[in-house]
Amino acid sequence: MMVNIKLSGLTLLLLGSLTAVGSVDATAQTTRRLVVAPVDERQMVELSGNTRSEANAQNDRGRVDDSLPLEHMQMLLNRPPETEAALNQFIEELGDKSSPLYHQWLSAEEFGAKFGPAKEDVAAVTAWLASKGFVVNSVHPGGMIVDFSGNAGQVHDAFQTEIHELSVKGATHIANMSDPRIPASLAGAVHGIVSLHDFRPHTNFTPRSQFTFTENGQTEFAVTPGDLATIYNLNPLFSAGISGQGQTVVLIEDSDAFSANDWTSFRKTFGLSTFTAGSLTTSHPAPATGTNNCSDPGVVAGNEEEAELDIEYASAAAPSAAIILASCKDTSTTFGGLIALQNLLTEKTPPAVVSISFGECEAENGATANAMYSSTYSEAATAGVSVFVSSGDEGAASCDADQTKATHGISVSGFASTAFNVAVGGTDFGDTFAGTNANFWNTTNTATFASAKSYINEIPWNDSCASALLATAEGFSTSSGKTGFCNSTTGEQDFLTTASGSGGPSGCFSGKASTTGVVSGTCKGNAKPSWQSVLGNPSDGVRDIPDVSLFAANGVWSHFYVFCDSDTADGGTACTNSPTTWPAAGGTSFASPIMAGIMALVDQKTATRQGLPNPTLYSLASTEFGTAGSTTCNSSNGASVGASCIFYDVTQGDMDVNCTGTHSCFLPSGKNGILSTSTTASDPAFKTTTGWDFATGIGTVNAANLVNNY
Repeated sequence: MMVNIKLSGLTLLLLGSLTAVGSVDATAQTTRRLVVAPVDERQMVELSGNTRSEANAQNDRGRVDDSLPLEHMQMLLNRPPETEAALNQFIEELGDKSSPLYHQWLSAEEFGAKFGPAKEDVAAVTAWLASKGFVVNSVHPGGMIVDFSGNAGQVHDAFQTEIHELSVKGATHIANMSDPRIPASLAGAVHGIVSLHDFRPHTNFTPRSQFTFTENGQTEFAVTPGDLATIYNLNPLFSAGISGQGQTVVLIEDSDAFSANDWTSFRKTFGLSTFTAGSLTTSHPAPATGTNNCSDPGVVAGNEEEAELDIEYASAAAPSAAIILASCKDTSTTFGGLIALQNLLTEKTPPAVVSISFGECEAENGATANAMYSSTYSEAATAGVSVFVSSGDEGAASCDADQTKATHGISVSGFASTAFNVAVGGTDFGDTFAGTNANFWNTTNTATFASAKSYINEIPWNDSCASALLATAEGFSTSSGKTGFCNSTTGEQDFLTTASGSGGPSGCFSGKASTTGVVSGTCKGNAKPSWQSVLGNPSDGVRDIPDVSLFAANGVWSHFYVFCDSDTADGGTACTNSPTTWPAAGGTSFASPIMAGIMALVDQKTATRQGLPNPTLYSLASTEFGTAGSTTCNSSNGASVGASCIFYDVTQGDMDVNCTGTHSCFLPSGKNGILSTSTTASDPAFKTTTGWDFATGIGTVNAANLVNNY
C-alpha cells in the first residue's frame, strides 16, 4: 500500500547554537548522517511548495511526451541542523575582526568538507536517482547540489508528478502539475528539486515611460556616469587613484551582450575610456567536475538589454576594474544565471564581487528555489564573495512585477531576501517635486554629458498614483478613494503601475502559499539576520529589504538613465550619435551593479576581498543614525548634507503602489486602492522614516566616505 506523508518545504529548524567554531579549518569534519534507513518506495513524502501557480487547470494543455528531455535539473540537499548552525556562526566570524577566523575564506572543496552533507547521504541520494534512470551529471564540490538529467517519463516515475504543457499569457511553458515526492528515508537529506519547469525570473530594469503631468514643459535630466560620480561622490576616489585597478566585478546573466562595442562606445562617450585599465570579458563558466551545464546562451531578446546596462554601469562606478559578463544558457529546467554563479564558486579564485539583476517573488519562486539561492549565497560568503542583488521594480508587491496594479498583497523577491546578499533598492531625485532643478543641474553639459552640480535630495522611486508626492503634484490630497488621484482621469491613464523600487518583509521564504502568489498557508519569512539591527528596522523577526539604495528612476520626475544598446531589433539604437537618442530606462538593475562597482573600490582600498558586506554596512549606519537619526545626514538637505556622512537617510516620500482586490489593499471607494498593511485603513506599504525603512533601507551612499571608512 502506498503511504503518502506531507512534508513541509521548510528547512529543519536549527536546534540551538553549536559551540564556537573557532577550530574550523580546512580539514574534514564528521557530518551526521540523515539517511539512516533503506530506501523504501512504498513510503513516499511530498516536497511541499515546489509547484508554480501557473500549473493549473485553466492553463493546462495536457501531459508532455514521456521522452521530453529535462536537462540539468538540480536537487538541493540538506545538512544537519547543527552543521547549519556552525555554518552561520562561521560566516559571522568571517566578518569579525576579533575572531581568529576573520577573512579565513574557504574553497568550494573546503566548504563541502566542513559544511556539506555527509558523503553517505550524497551517495544514497545519487544512487537512488541513478536507479530511476537519471544521469547524475555532477555533485557540486560544496556538497549541497546534485545536477541530474532525464526525461518527463522518468520524472513521473521517480517523483510521482506529471510534466504538462501550459499556455500562459500567450506563451507556451512546461511545468510539474503537483509537488514532487521522494522516498521517506531520503527526506531528511533532500530539501527539494529546485525547478521542474521553464518559468524564468524577470529582469529588474524598467524602460523609460512618457508621463503626463498637469504642468507641461518639464526639463528632462538624463543621469550619466559623470552625474553619478558627482552625486554619489566618486570623484575624490578616482582622483586618488581608486577606480577599481586590480579588481573584478562579475555580472550574472543568462544572455550575452549584443555587442562588446556597445560597452566600448558607452565608456568613450562618457569619458570612462581614459581609465585604461578597464576591461570587458564574456565568460561561460563550466562546473568543476562532470558534464558541462553551461553553454553560451547567445543574445537573448530582452535579456541582452539587462546584460548591456549591467556591464556598462558596473564600469561607471569602477571604470578601471575588469568587468566580466558571466552567462549560461537556461536549460529546460534551470535558470542559466544560477548555474553561472554556482560554477564560479568552484573556481580556484572565485570573483570578489558579483551582481544579480533578476528576481522572483518568494511565493512563486518556491521554498526550494528560495533555499537554493540562500545556500548558494552562503557558500559565496564563505569564499569572500560579496553578492549584490537588485531588490525589484514593483514596490512591496513583488508577485505583481510588470503589472498595472497589485493584486497579490505584500511580497518580496526570494532572490534578494536571503541573509547572505546585499539587497539594493531604488530612489529618485526630489528636486523636480520641490521645483529646485536649477539648484542641482547646470544648463549645459560637459564634454562627457554630465550636468549635475552636487548631491541631490532623494525620494523613493515610485511611478504609481499611490505615491503621495505624485498625488500632491497633481493637486490631490490623497491617492485612495473615488475622489483620490488613483481614481482620477490622469491617475488611471498614466499612473496605474507597480513600477517602483522594491522592499518589504520576507513573508514566504519557506512553506507553501494556500492562495496563489499570496503570503498565506504555511508561508514563513526568512529569519532576521543578527546584523540587521539599526534605527528604524522593525522587530518583526524576519529579513527585511532593501539594505541600501541608489538612484533607479525611469522618468516619472524627469530623471532616468541612458545606456548603449545597438540591437535595433530589440529596441536599441546605434550609439554613434548624442546619447539623447540612446535607450533610456530605470530600475534596480542599475542600482545593483553600481553598488557592486563601489564595493570593488572598497576592496581596492582595503587590499582584500570583504565577503558579506551587510554586517559592516549596518554597523556604520548604526553609528551614523544613533538612536534618533542624523539631521546632518538627512537626504532632504540636498547639497548641504553633511560632508562626513556615509549614508544619506531618505525621509521624504513612499514607494506605495495602486492595487485592487482584498490582499493588503486599502480600497475605501472607487476602483483603485493603495497597497497597505491594513485593508481597513490607509497605512501605505511603505513610507520613508528616519533611519532604516522598507522604501530605501539605510539610504543611499557617499561612495568616498564609505570606501574610506569601511
